[in-house]
Amino acid sequence: MQTSQPKKTWSLQDNKRTQAERDLFKATGKPKKNKNVTYLLSVIGALLLVSFILPKLYDEVITICITDTICLNSEHNYILYPLYIFCTIVVLILAIYGAYVVGKKLGEKFKV
Repeated sequence: MQTSQPKKTWSLQDNKRTQAERDLFKATGKPKKNKNVTYLLSVIGALLLVSFILPKLYDEVITICITDTICLNSEHNYILYPLYIFCTIVVLILAIYGAYVVGKKLGEKFKV
């Protein structure tokens, strides 16, 4: 004696779709676009924007001397000082990524 209702199974094989509906999901043959360049340019643009905004948010004038004769001032060097900030941020990001890669390789070598 069966009191439960029969289990309903869902299948795409019932041919309920029309041929036009099936064709919507066919591959077009076009290769998938690689968006890594777009993402990289977006990140670089965002870092440049942040590096130009940061000196404007800080009220005091900051002077950075790269060598004895080359000094950058946050008030007078409108382009060079933010580029210095941008380069510093990029170096920090690359150092963190390099430490990650080295740590991962050492972890694989010692099976930690």
